[in-house]
Amino acid sequence: MTQSTEQGTIWLTQQGFDKLQAELDELKGPVRQEIIDKISAARDEGDLKENSGYHAAREEQGRIEGRIRQLEDMLRRAEVGETPEDDGTVSPGMKVTYKFVGDDDDEAETFLLGAREMEDEDSDLKVYSPQSPLGSAIIGASKGDTVSYVAPNGKELQVVIVDAVPYTG
Repeated sequence: MTQSTEQGTIWLTQQGFDKLQAELDELKGPVRQEIIDKISAARDEGDLKENSGYHAAREEQGRIEGRIRQLEDMLRRAEVGETPEDDGTVSPGMKVTYKFVGDDDDEAETFLLGAREMEDEDSDLKVYSPQSPLGSAIIGASKGDTVSYVAPNGKELQVVIVDAVPYTG
């Protein structure tokens, strides 16, 4: 799944969409109610100015409500897409293998061009955004192409696209 600009469309796989929807449902249901109960219990203890439990619960509520708004926005802008074509051309939803030009150790690296929400703690596969310097530079490139981009440190780097295949999750 991939994410575009703040106000633009977010491309998601069905699996990615379902994962975000499940997180939203959990936050809006049991998690939100648990926080409300904590705030209520702390409020019943009296003197809110010196009630650290109340303040901690309110801060937690703020974080949860922020994440709910973020998820609702992402899902509202989501476009559930099919797996990209297996034509070797880099696009969102592709697993891309590349190596740096002039890198003596010739070690290729692989990542998923998509949204951070696609990262799986059970996998070693990194996820790079299509808006990242590398991600935006390689979109549309094909297997064997050499692409230049400016890294966040200001250094110009060149990479060779070794492979680009659809991510199957």
